[in-house]
Amino acid sequence: MMTHTPLNLSITALSKAYQAGEMRPRQLVDELLAAQAETDAAWITRLSAQQLEPYLARLDDVAPESLPLYGIPFAIKDNIDLAGVTTTAGCPDFAYTPSDDAFVVKQLIAAGAIPMGKTNLDQFATGLVGERALPVYGTPANAFDPAYVPGGSSSGSAVVTAQGQVSFALGTDTAGSGRVPACFNNLVGVKPTLGLLSAGGVVPACATLDTISIFALGCDDAAKVLSVTAQFDADNRWAREHDFSVHGQAYGVLPDLTDLRIGVPPRAQWHTDSDYSGYMEAAMRQCKALGAELVELDCSPLLAAARLLYEGPWVAERYHAVRELIERNPEALHPVTREITLGGATPLAVDAFDARYQLAEYRRQAEALLAQVDVMLAPTTPRLPTKAELAEAPIAVNSELGTWTNFMNLLDLSALAVPAGFNRQGLPGGVTLFAPAFEDLQLLSIARLLEHEFALPLGASAVARPQARLAESQLPAAANGRLEIAVCGAHLSGMPLNHQLTQRDARLVARTHSAPSYRLYQLDDATPAKPAMLRAPQNGTSIVLEVWSLPIGSVGSFLAGIPFPLGLGQIELEDGRWVAGFICSVSADSGVPMTDISEYGGWKAWVERE
Repeated sequence: MMTHTPLNLSITALSKAYQAGEMRPRQLVDELLAAQAETDAAWITRLSAQQLEPYLARLDDVAPESLPLYGIPFAIKDNIDLAGVTTTAGCPDFAYTPSDDAFVVKQLIAAGAIPMGKTNLDQFATGLVGERALPVYGTPANAFDPAYVPGGSSSGSAVVTAQGQVSFALGTDTAGSGRVPACFNNLVGVKPTLGLLSAGGVVPACATLDTISIFALGCDDAAKVLSVTAQFDADNRWAREHDFSVHGQAYGVLPDLTDLRIGVPPRAQWHTDSDYSGYMEAAMRQCKALGAELVELDCSPLLAAARLLYEGPWVAERYHAVRELIERNPEALHPVTREITLGGATPLAVDAFDARYQLAEYRRQAEALLAQVDVMLAPTTPRLPTKAELAEAPIAVNSELGTWTNFMNLLDLSALAVPAGFNRQGLPGGVTLFAPAFEDLQLLSIARLLEHEFALPLGASAVARPQARLAESQLPAAANGRLEIAVCGAHLSGMPLNHQLTQRDARLVARTHSAPSYRLYQLDDATPAKPAMLRAPQNGTSIVLEVWSLPIGSVGSFLAGIPFPLGLGQIELEDGRWVAGFICSVSADSGVPMTDISEYGGWKAWVERE
């Protein structure tokens, strides 16, 4: 544990200090090195001043504002490669020294970040407890109380971030290893969509389900790291390309959660103790206070899918990752890790197909479940166990901790662990937001709002979280990959063309009016009958509208079906906002036959006039 007064190592705070000339990377690194304890089980390898020199030297003549992570110290879980530094995966007999950085590490260093070393882990990233490290490395202590488990498998990465030894850390997350340690150490834990972060240079646990994860002190920091690391790696077989900007998605400011539908499991499915039930209750209260609608949903398919991970043939994939070592020298593995992994030596190929068929059914059920809401809110884990409790039942307790984490990658979901408070003993806990793949930025934007409301300190330090009003942030407004479209005629609810919206997963956002600056016409030759809104600032009136939210990816096909003389443009609403909506490309005296029906105030009133 560090004993000096902790620095504010948030990326935002350090970047401001660098740009103001109040701090230099060499000064910060000197302070961090001086504060290191002589021994610390959270690390497997700490870089020396000599090893850090090349990373510092490249920043000497660089302007702080020119690199997004200029001078930001970070840690790397020791199953992720750092060039010239041994990768162990928690097993000396497996260790090797890579000649190149993992793809994600390379992006971070290019952005100005400084790697401080390699962190301890549950051996071969197998475990959610942080207690499956060999004696040669020691076992990390929970950053708040050494009597409790730190969470795994990315135990060291979470602990050093919470203790203020680095600004952020990389972990991995196959079954919850990036979320459980975050929950137990008061951190934001990002489990990205599978393939969003390259697995190049990562020792596999279950290659088809592995992802690098991010531990950060806050959502702004996590979003910054994600923006740097979420680059497509064409050389990695598991990578998936996704450009958030092309899909209309952006991390940023949400004024509130109005119009957001958040799914929650029924209390009987939480499986939480009183403390962790309290964190769920607190998060639900905050979401409701911020304007969200909470929708209770039966999560049985998700929980059933979770059990497949260790009760099904996916254990064979863990066996595959270390097969040569475990067959040659089984004693090289931690006893619990060995017991679990050897279970993967026996499943038949038919077992794998049986499980894949069952998983396909769970996926279909999960898709239907999540389609009813914008995001889901659930416990991150049922409780925080002591090390003594774990020693009595190492496999059972580990399985319990994965209740709400094991299914995420099997079902191809994005997820984010969010701190939600402390119990009476001063121990942290939290909740998880999750959604379909590639909703990572929406989750972060929602979590940012919750983070502001909870106002918890940074990690395990006494550093207070800045509480400037969210509206004063320099961040842009959050964007969720959907476009709001105002409709005034045949696309209104109950009208003949409304199906063109609903079949594209459009959702009704509001029933409202335009600004009093429009005239409404019937296009006399259209079939079915359609209206046309023309802007008329001098003699206009308000027209009844509906605003629908349409996925960005569906806008093109929707636009292609709009006939002349109509199109999509910008419509002014009665509250002064401008949104996409139907406009007419010709004037009333253009020769296109149309009838002025403005006096009816809306299309439905005109259609139902008789």
